[in-house]
Amino acid sequence: MTTSHQLWSVPGPHITLAKNEVHVWRASLEAPERVYSILQRVLSTDEYGVATRFYFERDRRRWTIAHGILRMLLALYLDVDPSKLQFVTNDYGKPAIASPPGGKHLQFNLSHSGDLALYAFAYDRQVGIDVERIRDNIEYEELARSHFSPSEYTMLQTLPLLIRKEAFFLCWSRKEAYIKAKGKGLSIPLDQFDMSLTPGEPATLLASREEPEARERWSVQALAPGTSYVGALVVEGVGWQLRCWQWQREGSAPPG
Repeated sequence: MTTSHQLWSVPGPHITLAKNEVHVWRASLEAPERVYSILQRVLSTDEYGVATRFYFERDRRRWTIAHGILRMLLALYLDVDPSKLQFVTNDYGKPAIASPPGGKHLQFNLSHSGDLALYAFAYDRQVGIDVERIRDNIEYEELARSHFSPSEYTMLQTLPLLIRKEAFFLCWSRKEAYIKAKGKGLSIPLDQFDMSLTPGEPATLLASREEPEARERWSVQALAPGTSYVGALVVEGVGWQLRCWQWQREGSAPPG
């Protein structure tokens, strides 16, 4: 796998996803009212209903923007009306396109945290993506003790305290991306596989007790989505190239 060094480029009006490529998009979830209205209109009735159930307006807007952009990006690759896309989910809730146009098996995944969203797209290979805002109001040591594998927790405890919180979020994002790529969610116990977590070192699936061949099947890539955020991408197979894009409609603000 080769990378673009995560230069978040704004593409031209036409973009092609090659069979050996994985595209990752970054998007701000802060948008002016005009852009918000456009994105809101492409949602399905069910999606609109989900958005209205959020108690806080900020959360409602961010969810709407994140899912509206997903439809826009899928429409870009598939050359369809974004409002016409229909989705199905597997038994664990992972979405896929129902009756994809032209039989194109476009795999995708979405994650959002704070005011940032990441999206992954690939043909004929499963992908999972996760973004996490590094937060101070979280008992990360306790979460690591209860959710990390013994090996991961030991690795975390050996790190200097100054980088331990970042290491926690790095590991957490990699674990989330992995279970999302596999499409089984939390039916896969988080302590049944080990991810690398040391800041500055390559993202790696170190071991898996729930799938012995996992290290040969899945690739892990660290992402650098922005200040105070970490991200991870997990892709099925090898021999793929990463390209990173910045989503930006006129009048919308790029992330810092």
